[in-house]
Amino acid sequence: MVMDLFRSEEMMLAQLIIPADAAHETITLLGQVGMFQFKDLNTDKSAFQRTYANQVKRCDEMLRKLRFFNDQITKADIMVSPKAGIQRPYDLDELEAKLEELESELLEVNGNQDKLSRSHSELVELQLVLEKAGGFFDEAMTGANTIQEELHMRETFPERALSIEEPLLPDSIELQETGGMRNLNQLGFVTGLVLTEKAASFERVLFRATRGNMFLKLAHIEGKVNDPALGTKMEKSVFVVFFAGERARTKILKLCEAVGANRYPFPEDRSRQRHMNAEVNARLRELHVTLEAGTRQSETLLGQIAQNLADWNLQVSREKAVYHTLNKLSIDVTRKCLIAEGWCPTVARRRIVDAIDRATYQSSAQVNTIFKELNTKEMPPTFFQTNKVTEVFQDIVEAYGVARYREVNPAVFTIVTFPFLFAVMFGDLGHGLLMLLVGAFLVIYEKKLSNVDNEIFNMVYAGRYCILLMSMFSIYTGILYNEVFSMPMTLFGESHFVCPSDHSLPFSRCPEGPKTGVVMNPAYDTPYPFGVDPVWHGTKTELQFTNSMKMKMSVIMGVVQMTCGIFLSALNHRQSKDRLSMMYEFIPQVLFLSSMFGYLSILIMMKWTMGTREAPIKADLYHVMIYMFLQPGNVDCTNSLTGVAECPENLMFAGQGYLQLFLLLVMFVCVPMMLFPKPLILKKRHEARNASGFSRLEDDDDDDHHGGHGGEEFVFTDVLVHQIIHTIEFVLGAVSNTASYLRLWALSLAHAQLSAVFWERILMMGISIGNPVVMVVCFFMWAMTTLGVLMAMESLSAFLHALRLHWVEFQNKFYQGDGYKFVAFSFVDAGKELTGTA
Repeated sequence: MVMDLFRSEEMMLAQLIIPADAAHETITLLGQVGMFQFKDLNTDKSAFQRTYANQVKRCDEMLRKLRFFNDQITKADIMVSPKAGIQRPYDLDELEAKLEELESELLEVNGNQDKLSRSHSELVELQLVLEKAGGFFDEAMTGANTIQEELHMRETFPERALSIEEPLLPDSIELQETGGMRNLNQLGFVTGLVLTEKAASFERVLFRATRGNMFLKLAHIEGKVNDPALGTKMEKSVFVVFFAGERARTKILKLCEAVGANRYPFPEDRSRQRHMNAEVNARLRELHVTLEAGTRQSETLLGQIAQNLADWNLQVSREKAVYHTLNKLSIDVTRKCLIAEGWCPTVARRRIVDAIDRATYQSSAQVNTIFKELNTKEMPPTFFQTNKVTEVFQDIVEAYGVARYREVNPAVFTIVTFPFLFAVMFGDLGHGLLMLLVGAFLVIYEKKLSNVDNEIFNMVYAGRYCILLMSMFSIYTGILYNEVFSMPMTLFGESHFVCPSDHSLPFSRCPEGPKTGVVMNPAYDTPYPFGVDPVWHGTKTELQFTNSMKMKMSVIMGVVQMTCGIFLSALNHRQSKDRLSMMYEFIPQVLFLSSMFGYLSILIMMKWTMGTREAPIKADLYHVMIYMFLQPGNVDCTNSLTGVAECPENLMFAGQGYLQLFLLLVMFVCVPMMLFPKPLILKKRHEARNASGFSRLEDDDDDDHHGGHGGEEFVFTDVLVHQIIHTIEFVLGAVSNTASYLRLWALSLAHAQLSAVFWERILMMGISIGNPVVMVVCFFMWAMTTLGVLMAMESLSAFLHALRLHWVEFQNKFYQGDGYKFVAFSFVDAGKELTGTA
C-alpha cells in the first residue's frame, strides 16, 4: 500500500458514446464504480439551459420535501424503528407522487392541529380570565356590601366615629340593591391577558392615553401560558381596565392591539359567568381528546415516513447526481446519443467497461456504448488510493498543495518522519502515554465516535491515527531522553557515573560534584546502554550537555531529511525525462549541501564517536565552520607571522585543511553550475529548432518542458530570471532551512523545562508541605497545567512546527504541488454528504 502511494495512479482520458436510452443506467452504474471523473462539455451553457435542468429541479423539490419531513420527525422526536420487511423501491415518478401525497396529508394534519391548538390556547386564556376577573368583581362586590353596612350603621348610630377608610362624601355613592356595583356614569370595562414583561408599560400608556380616567387591575398567572398566536409558552397576567365613555374605550382597544394583549368577553352577571365557565371546561375536554387523536395520527404518519426517509433521501440524491452529471454530457445533433469525456485510472478500465456493458444490457439498448481512449497533452488529475491510516498524512501533504501528476508523493515519508519530528520536540514517556490513551480511545471507538457532530472534535477524530503514531514515537524519544514527566528513569540500570570519594553517595550529596564532577564507574567500560544517563538530571551542567546534544542532533536530522528531499527530486526528473534538471540542478544541489552541512554532520559524528575518555576531541565546530570560509585551509588557526597554531584542537584528522579547501571550491563551482547552463542550453535548442523549421515533438518533448515551459512561447529572459530565483532560493535556503531545524532543539528544551517547573514548583512543593489537603490541591493544579499547557498547547505547537518543517524545509526540495485532485463521480461521496461522515 505504501508503494502505491509513492506515485499517483496512471490516468487515461476516455470518451464514451452512449445511446440516449441507456444514458441514465450507464451513469448510475459508473457512479457505483466511482472511478470516472466527467469533464463538463457544456461550459458555455447556464444551468437552466442544459438538457436535464427540469429533472434536476424535480429532484431539488423532492429533497425540499424530504427536508421538511426530517424537520417534522425531529420536532416530534420520532424514533425510527427497523423495517418490517423489504419494500418495493419506487421509480422517480412514483416517488415524486408519493412525496406529494404525503406532504399534502402532513400539511393538512399540521394545519388542523395548529387550529385546534390555537382554539385550545384561547379557551385556556378565557378560563383564566373568568377565574381572575371573577375574583376582581367578587372582591369589589364584597367591598361594596361592607360600605353599605357601614352607612346603615351610621344612620342607626350617628355618634360612631368615622373610619379613616370611609369616603368623605358617602352620600354621593349610590349602590345597586342587587349587585352592590357602582353605577356612576355607567362605567365600562375590558378584560384580557397581557405579557407580564409588558404589564408596567401597558399601565403607563393607559394612564397617559386616558389622562388618568381609568382603573387597572392586574393578576399574575403562576407558570407559563401557551400563546395562541405564537404557540410558545409565555408569562402573562390577567387585566381588567375600567373606564368611562366610548372615547376611552376606543383608545383602550387600540392600545391592547398595540401591545399584543388578547381580549376576552366577560359577563357581568354571575350566573352567566358560571354558565360560560362550564361551557369553556366542556369545550376544553373535547379539544383535549381531539388534539390527542390528531397527535396520534401525525405520529403514525411521521413514523411511516421515518422508516423510508433515509432510503428516499439516498435515492433522490443519487438521481440528482445522475442528472447533474448528464448535464455535463454533450448531445448528438440527432439526439440519439450522448458524448462524455473524462479521466479514469488505467487500473479501473476493466471495471468501467464491465459497468458500461451491464448498463447496456439492463436498459435493453439496441446499440452498445463505445469506450474510446483519447490522446492528449493535458495534465491528468492526481489520484492516490488511501485508507483510514494513510488518509490523514495525505491530507497533511495536500494542505500544502495537490501533487503534480506522477510526482513523488511526500506522504510516503511523512507517515514516519512527521510523528518522529513531533516526538523529538515532545519527547517524554509520561506525556507520550497520556497521548497514547487518547489516540487508542479514538481508534478503538472510531465507529461510535464517527457520528459526533462537532467541528473541533471531528478535526481531532480525523487525525486519530496520526495522534496514535505521534504518541508511540513520543514514548520512544522519552525513553531516549530518559524522562517521565521531566523526572529521570533507571529502566536500563543505574548510572554509569559515581562520586569519586564515595561510590555509595548519591549525586546530589557528592562533595566533588559541583567542582570536578563525577567519574565513570570502574565496573563499566561502556556508556549508558540506552538513552541519556540519569546522572545528568539536576546537575549544573545538565542544560549545557542536553543543549549541545539536541542542537547537533537537530542539525543532523535536518541535513538527512533535506538531502533525502533532493534525491527525491532526482526521481521526479527521471520520471519526466528531464536530463537538464538532473545534470544542472540535482547534482549541484547535492554537492553544495553535502560540502557545507553534510561535512558539518560528519564532524559532529566524528566528535561523538572517535574521542576517548583519556583523549576526547575538543574541537570547536562553530570555529571550524566559520574559519572554513574566512581562512580557507587554515584549520588550527596558524598565525601567518609566528607559525604557531592558536587552536590545534580544531584539527580532527590529517589533511582536514585541504579537504575544506576542496569543499569550498566545490560550493563555489556549484552556484554558476545551477545558474547558467540550463537556460543557455534551452536557448540553443530553441534556436536550432527555429533554424531547421520543424521540431520532432516526441524526441524533444522531454527537453521542452524543462523549467515548466512546455507548450509555452520560449522567452530567454523569463527562463533566466526563473533560474536565478531558483538558485538564490536554494543557496540561501541551504543555510536558513538547516537553521530552521534547530526548532527541534528549542521546543524540546522548552517542553522539558516547563515539565520540570510544573513538577518541582507545584506537585513536589505540595508534597513537601505534608498537608493532605494541600497535596490534593497541588496534584489537581499539576494535572490541570500538564493537560492544559503541555498536552494541549505544547502538542499543538510541536504539531505546527513539524508541519512547517515538512512543508518548507523538506517538500520544497522536490515537491511542486501544482496538480489538481481526481474527483470521480461516486455515489459513496453522496452517501457521506447525507450522513455527515468524513
